Amino acid sequence: MESVYMTNNIDPVMEQREKEKARLLLLWLGICTSIILFGGFSSAIIVRQADTNWFKFDIPVQFTQSTILLVVSSITMILGSFFTRQGKRWPATAFIFITLILGSVFAWLQFEGWKALIRSDIFPSDPRTSNVSGSFFYVLTAVHLAHLAGGLLALLITSIRSAAGKYKPDSYLGIKLCSVYWHFLDGLWLYLFLFWNFSDKLL
Repeated sequence: MESVYMTNNIDPVMEQREKEKARLLLLWLGICTSIILFGGFSSAIIVRQADTNWFKFDIPVQFTQSTILLVVSSITMILGSFFTRQGKRWPATAFIFITLILGSVFAWLQFEGWKALIRSDIFPSDPRTSNVSGSFFYVLTAVHLAHLAGGLLALLITSIRSAAGKYKPDSYLGIKLCSVYWHFLDGLWLYLFLFWNFSDKLL
């Protein structure tokens, strides 16, 4: 009878670790879902490239510029995580905020790239031509940009919480989750960029 009334003492450290594992697992499940989605897009592109109505075009320079920015943003995110682990709040906050700025410029360059495509008569959907390569490119970049919007929101929240001193060297789950997702977005874009430029070599 005595055991019925005993209070279960839960180790707060173990509880925190279990929560961290659960949230990381959910994040990785979401990432795996995105990988499957873009894998499907990639397969569809490879199949359609064999058709006669596939027109290969050079993507505007804005997409190359945005690629460089996104790679740099991964570096600044790494530095933000590093300074958080060192207990240096303001350098950590600064680098996370810089990552947010670089990500925002990346998004702006994507829109500028779309404008350049339209000036080159490459449209998301053009009834005047049966070419579908432009449509696929717009879909790929738009879906990635939608994922990036979530990353930018996460960076904004993380930078605010970092400035408020919410993260400690032994407790920075928010930054860890944000960092994993941001590096995924970077790696995904690098894959899409290289795939679009060299996928025709696979045929």
